[in-house]
Amino acid sequence: MAGPTGRGQSLGAALNDLLHSQVTPRHRLSSYTAQHWHAQLSHLTASQRGHHALEDAGLNVTTKTLINWLSDPEYNVRRSYIDVIHTAYENAAVVPADPIPDHIKNGQFEISGTVKTGDDERERGTRRAAPLRIDGSRGHWGAINELWLAGELTDEEFEDHFVDDVIVSDIGEGTDGWEFPGALYDVEVR
Repeated sequence: MAGPTGRGQSLGAALNDLLHSQVTPRHRLSSYTAQHWHAQLSHLTASQRGHHALEDAGLNVTTKTLINWLSDPEYNVRRSYIDVIHTAYENAAVVPADPIPDHIKNGQFEISGTVKTGDDERERGTRRAAPLRIDGSRGHWGAINELWLAGELTDEEFEDHFVDDVIVSDIGEGTDGWEFPGALYDVEVR
């Protein structure tokens, strides 16, 4: 039975495609577009998420003060409070990534595409050559997970860390390291 798959123009792109099909990445909510402090505060006070963001940013004012601010967009609010409102608004706009699931980290990866180690370069995952099989459970996923949660897992970073931290941990360095010089890759996790 086929498992989750990813496809891309590089190994890193295919891995990112696979991951995005399984979990939600860190992203910014499109509804958070207000520029003025009053519009930001109105948006924040309309939801529990916003109230938590204001609290986390350190806004400590009375309910009466908050009502005064909300009732008058021209109210004279100190710059330090406006900065706190802006920080809370920016923080509330970002949705954290779901962690990389265990079925991915512990999965059996099948990589199809051009694989090179030393002088050996071949197309894997064809009728003539099986896909490159990697046991993800032997890998070290810490750096990959950290970059994913921070929203900084680029295709290049994913490929580099996957080679160094997962492939090498499972099957070793190869003749002269692992390279994926092809133009299309499919990755399946079983």
